[in-house]
Amino acid sequence: MSKRDYYEVLGVSRNATKDEIKKAYRKLSKKYHPDVNKEPDAAEKFKEIKEAYEVLIDDQKRAHYDQFGHTDPNQNFGGFGSNVDFDFGGFGGFEDIFNSFFGGSRRRNPNAPRAGADLQYTMRLTFEEAVFGKETEIEIPREETCGTCHGSGAKPGTRKETCAHCHGTGQITVEQATPFGRIVNSRTCHYCGGTGQFIKEKCATCRGTGRVKKRKKIHVKIPAGVDDGQQLRLAGQGEPGINGGPPGDLYIVFHVEPHEFFERDGDDIYCEMPITFTQAALGGEIEVPTLYGKVKLKIPAGTQTGTKFRLKGKGVPNVRGYGQGDQHIRVRVVTPTKLTERQKQLLREFEQISQGHQHEDSFFSKVKRAFKGE
Repeated sequence: MSKRDYYEVLGVSRNATKDEIKKAYRKLSKKYHPDVNKEPDAAEKFKEIKEAYEVLIDDQKRAHYDQFGHTDPNQNFGGFGSNVDFDFGGFGGFEDIFNSFFGGSRRRNPNAPRAGADLQYTMRLTFEEAVFGKETEIEIPREETCGTCHGSGAKPGTRKETCAHCHGTGQITVEQATPFGRIVNSRTCHYCGGTGQFIKEKCATCRGTGRVKKRKKIHVKIPAGVDDGQQLRLAGQGEPGINGGPPGDLYIVFHVEPHEFFERDGDDIYCEMPITFTQAALGGEIEVPTLYGKVKLKIPAGTQTGTKFRLKGKGVPNVRGYGQGDQHIRVRVVTPTKLTERQKQLLREFEQISQGHQHEDSFFSKVKRAFKGE
């Protein structure tokens, strides 16, 4: 199945800004995260969304994608870089011919050191834990070197033996008759998998693999300011290396739970505060909750619904240490629904007084003129 267009995956236009791409990714990743969405295709959609974001948020990758799409421009149709498979019939395949001429130098040494596999762990955080960070301990299942055989795979007291089929070379020589004469090919020994060694008596603990599954406890320090979908790399905490190779890494992916009052956009915090009609008209001081405790905010007289205020430095600390965000407050004037007769009377008096003192250029004056056709 062909890949969907990355812009279509995130639901943004081709000239979308980075902020628009980030906002779309945060929204979709929350919706389709496998820990939240239990639909059968949620994991695939989450993977598709993450792949699209990683390409479009990077200027170089995005430019490459805009020019070539999903196609690799380095591929030569019908050349050696092509994905087309060629069948050479009795020749034993292109690789066999290549190896017959060049001595099999393209084959990877199965006994060469190889890095261990990377692991991924999903961690759920509260809104506050993501903002302030925390230290915790996690437990992950991973393969480790067998303590009984120390990774050899052989029963203690025994050792690996030289493969009798390839005599320790890991390669078997095969002769083939072709129209050009007899060609000698070297192929990987399928008895020992190319290692040149054979385990006659396997370790009972790991059954000859040299590795066992264990649950490993790891201390994790989560930096302040991590956001939903971000990940933390712990070097060397993945699967152990093979044949003395380095271990893989552990990637911790964060899933941040939403807050009932605050909303986050990057390092900034947003919230809405209700104020009374009296506070909006006469001004006053209100208490505003922040992540760092309550603070007092001065409301100027004549404040309208939708007016925005900023509390500098009351946002989220930047995860890379580049300063701190702000808190943005949008006020909403609440209209009372239950009034006493006295309150109604006072409001009627206020309305009468207001009509007599409206400025010629006021909004209400303009509305009246419009109705009169002036």
